[in-house]
Amino acid sequence: MLRTMIVGSLPRPTWLVPSGEMYVQWKLDGMSLTEGQDDAVLLALTDQREAGLDIVTDGEQRRRHYIWGFVEGLDGIDFKQLAKISTRGGRYGNQLDAARVVGPLKRRNSIVRDDVRFLKQHTDKPIKVTLPGPMTTADTLADEYYRDRRTLAGELAKLLNEEAHELVEAGADIVQFDEPCFNIYLDEVEKWGIRALEDAVKGIKAKTAVHICYGYGVGIVLKWKTKNTDWSHYWRTLPLLRTSAVDMISVECAASGVDPAVLAEAKGKDLMVGVIDVGTEEVETPEKVAARIRAALRYVDPDRLYPCTDCGLIPRSRATARGKMKALAAGAAIVRAELNAQR
Repeated sequence: MLRTMIVGSLPRPTWLVPSGEMYVQWKLDGMSLTEGQDDAVLLALTDQREAGLDIVTDGEQRRRHYIWGFVEGLDGIDFKQLAKISTRGGRYGNQLDAARVVGPLKRRNSIVRDDVRFLKQHTDKPIKVTLPGPMTTADTLADEYYRDRRTLAGELAKLLNEEAHELVEAGADIVQFDEPCFNIYLDEVEKWGIRALEDAVKGIKAKTAVHICYGYGVGIVLKWKTKNTDWSHYWRTLPLLRTSAVDMISVECAASGVDPAVLAEAKGKDLMVGVIDVGTEEVETPEKVAARIRAALRYVDPDRLYPCTDCGLIPRSRATARGKMKALAAGAAIVRAELNAQR
């Protein structure tokens, strides 16, 4: 019970990218890039093992961005002539450069299967692999071909499902789909977002998860969070997901104003509950983490609760990321000991 993990990403070493950058160009290329990424993955594994986490990822060290890391492996997308679009419902008030969908989407071959094989070879712990969810991916592309976001998400779901099946064959124990848009487009989530997600997880013979947060711990997101007064989104999405085919749901509870009572709305599902704030360099004490876990345990059975980070740790310094992972494991150990003492 109370098995710990991170959402997915860790800071990348400076031999790969400049410190703290999110949308990046690699410093290396060719075989040097492959070797540099291999070394970064091994470092990420070491940090997670030394922290004491129970389930590990590759720290997303091979991905330039959590969306682009997948769509760059697809045909039908123009990455050279980008378009300016508003994403995330305009929540953050800025337009971003977006790759353009200019033809039918096709997957040339598996995009991250070899990455999973490498990870599996270097750890005996359960491994989690992250993929972008179909709704959030559709929201990040400038669609000039399908011209309908629901249709685009459906096509993406098919390709994500194909990829996920290959990742499980390669050794993935958990396949996680990142869907922060599930906290934004609530009507669309109900109308077609859940369906697209279920198409993405269809037939997968491993645990499937959906990660729904309020964004990375970066300036533009933190600015929105400080002004936001409505944290009711999970009250609508969790009941929908409760009856879905997805096994596990990731919920942000540490840095937001989310009431942990909402976790009861997903009773019967495994819940990754964010108990680590990814928007600050301050490292939580194990006692603070333990208090957050106890709050969640009022609504989630301990064998269903997976203490986690709110979102990815990629914006943080490597020292802070290591400290937060250690606090996560130590806080869970405190509560686990308390529960065992009560038995």
